[in-house]
Amino acid sequence: MSHTPFHDLDDYVALPRLGGLALSPDGRRLVTTVSTLDEDRTGYRSALWEVDPAGDRPARRLTHGPTGESQPTFTGDGDLLFVAKRGTDDDAKPAVWSLPAAGGEATLLAAHPGGVSGLSAAARAAVVTVVANSLPSATSPDEDHRLRKARTEQKVSAILHTGYPVRYWDHDLGPALPRIYAAEPADDDAASSFDAARTAVGTDDDATAPRGSHELRDLTPGAGGALTEADVDLAPDGSFVVSTWNVPEARGSVRTQLRRTDLADGSQSVLVDDTEAEVAGPRISPDGRRVAYVRETRSTAEWAPRMSLEVVDTAGGEPRAVAAEWDRWPAQVRWLPDGSGLLVVADDDGRSRLFHVGLEGGTVTRLTGEGALTDIVVAPDGSAAYALRSSYAYPAEVVRIDLGTLSEGDAEVTVLRGPAQRPALPGTLTEVETTAEDGSRVRAWLALPEGAGAAAPAPLLLWIHGGPLGSWNAWSWRWNPWIMVARGYAVLLPDPALSTGYGQDFIQRGWGAWGGAPYTDLIAVTDAVEQRQDVDASRTAAMGGSFGGYMANWVAGHTDRFRAVVTHASLWALDSFGPTTDAAWYWGREMSPEMALANSPHLHVGSIRTPMLVIHGDKDYRVPIGEGLRLWYELLSRSGLPADDEGRSPHRFLYFPDENHWILTPQNAKVWYEVNLAFLAEHVLGEGPGELPATLG
Repeated sequence: MSHTPFHDLDDYVALPRLGGLALSPDGRRLVTTVSTLDEDRTGYRSALWEVDPAGDRPARRLTHGPTGESQPTFTGDGDLLFVAKRGTDDDAKPAVWSLPAAGGEATLLAAHPGGVSGLSAAARAAVVTVVANSLPSATSPDEDHRLRKARTEQKVSAILHTGYPVRYWDHDLGPALPRIYAAEPADDDAASSFDAARTAVGTDDDATAPRGSHELRDLTPGAGGALTEADVDLAPDGSFVVSTWNVPEARGSVRTQLRRTDLADGSQSVLVDDTEAEVAGPRISPDGRRVAYVRETRSTAEWAPRMSLEVVDTAGGEPRAVAAEWDRWPAQVRWLPDGSGLLVVADDDGRSRLFHVGLEGGTVTRLTGEGALTDIVVAPDGSAAYALRSSYAYPAEVVRIDLGTLSEGDAEVTVLRGPAQRPALPGTLTEVETTAEDGSRVRAWLALPEGAGAAAPAPLLLWIHGGPLGSWNAWSWRWNPWIMVARGYAVLLPDPALSTGYGQDFIQRGWGAWGGAPYTDLIAVTDAVEQRQDVDASRTAAMGGSFGGYMANWVAGHTDRFRAVVTHASLWALDSFGPTTDAAWYWGREMSPEMALANSPHLHVGSIRTPMLVIHGDKDYRVPIGEGLRLWYELLSRSGLPADDEGRSPHRFLYFPDENHWILTPQNAKVWYEVNLAFLAEHVLGEGPGELPATLG
């Protein structure tokens, strides 16, 4: 077998990773972000790279900052803005920097004491807006700076909450919360006092906040938590923004509105306030008169949510549905330059494809076939779109999609000369499918090692995706099957009930019944694959993370067919998960007491007789660490395979004190894979205790 980066974890973590895409207003410059290992190989550092939209010139690196750059954004004049931490202070905050279109060094454009988290630039005006976190009583960036300095000097970290939520994924919310600011050129006096050394976003000045060539004017001083994780879009003429806006409800619930905020005076108007649905991803039309967005109906214990497209006038009025009968979940909405239609990405049959949606009549046309597309940008003349495309056969790469024949379906897709090449794979990828008990089609990807066949069947790993509303359709650096394939395993990646891309009925099959159709679909497709001559049905394991970890726990309590089970960041006791997760109101809509009682894995702990590897990060606020701790203790004390009189058991608990729902740092990621491989080698391959990484001590 030829060597690939997946045979050596050091080679694997060193592979470059692409993310984000920006196109200049004239369509001549395309910029992406590339993350690579830092010098110590303990973290990733991002840089901006330019890709030729025509595909003629090789990609070239634009930035070499010491801490990396992100969020590339072009101004209407063609200057390239980005967010970066630069300066000599350890507490430097992310700020907006500008790289002139005519060339030269990047200069600081705008900074905020809380750091910049979002950036927008108008396509046809010299207008820039940013999102930054401000302390609640601060009326200016200077006051925010003084308040932060006082908290730091007095070592105060307390947060007083008056509402919900209080955490999100891996970070606490508050006391500083997001606001939208207009970045405006500083007056002559302020500009003359600009000191680049001091303003590298880490000043020791008591009175003033760090600032650049532009000052920040607060557009949403009374936002509170309304802009937490909000989606923001800036009108092409720079006169207003449209954003999602969180509105608190009774009993700890939250709903989202769509609001317009005018830059001239900060005045607001509510465009959409639908008490039966959430709104997301607003995109303003090229003429500034309409907003397209995604509407998600509120779920209940009985009914799954539905996603659809809607358009509303920016001056107000009733929203109207677009392509209301389309049986897919739209995302990443983009306007065509003439405003005649939308480009939309949606999961579809194990891919995430690009579709054209006509505004008149709502006709939907599929434009792409293979791969999963993200970060769509559209050429100003409407002739092409650009995107990042990946699949389980290759990581993200920059592609051009020909839009010249929107009515004909499959568009021509060209891979551009990007910053990274596709890595060689240690095996092959194929599709499999079967029929479930109720007659539903269940499909999956199957990654097979080189040489697998009747004479050398491969041991099988069943990988269960998270979500649960998702699909195995895009490359994952966290759950990468090729590392397992390089060690001789076959990896099955199925989309069971609740998966997206197969229609609303397929989601509804598993709604409120996680232990029903999702479980039987997984077993059915595993049964089908085990009939293949290149798969060894006697050596199998089940693995999953998040909801996939929940399902791995459910599998462990309902069948002994697998030799090992790996459960990462998993839901164990639904009655305790529901109120302690970071968005309890959302999960509570489906997770009624009756649903939790019928579908909680912890109630079946006594039936678990399979060795389990439990993995959890302490900073996981989506599935709190209490789930992993309780699972671990109950495996040892109450399972069908408990610890013996000397405290020994085949179960293992891999705990990461400083990681979150995902294991993100490169050396911890190596440990994650190494421990998994050792556990599988012992219990699936029967090779005895596997070799553990020396870094575990």
